[in-house]
Amino acid sequence: MTEAVSCGGIVIHKWKILLLYKNQNGKYMGWVLPKGTVEEGECHAQTALREVHEETGSSANIIKYVGKTQYSFHGDDDIINKTVHWYLMETNSFFSRPQSEEFFADSGFYKFHEAYHLLKFNDERQILKKAYQIFSEINKDSFFEDKNFFKNYC
Repeated sequence: MTEAVSCGGIVIHKWKILLLYKNQNGKYMGWVLPKGTVEEGECHAQTALREVHEETGSSANIIKYVGKTQYSFHGDDDIINKTVHWYLMETNSFFSRPQSEEFFADSGFYKFHEAYHLLKFNDERQILKKAYQIFSEINKDSFFEDKNFFKNYC
């Protein structure tokens, strides 16, 4: 059994969430949130920011750590236990460019209910729900007036 760690972001702009559509060799893989593997020397937040930028082209800022999801799948020769650490992020535009090298065929920003139903995996739907609730609470309290983003993430 192999342990693996990834990090990703729930990226929001004007109340819409950034999703990626994966289509590998013509096979539907589904809509997902941006995430990827921690590289040597990176903290989890750095990985999340790098992966969001690499996979979507979006430059985002971390607002808050949301939590982690865990799941297992069969690799080539082993069972992989994966933990994904998620960060709530905000970006300042609707720009996105899906990373074709990772088989992302499309990307875009969607309203919460659209994103929730588009996401392929239940664990990503649940972390989206939690992140959006946090985002709503923060905005209700006028947190973003001074754009005091979470800076000390490592």
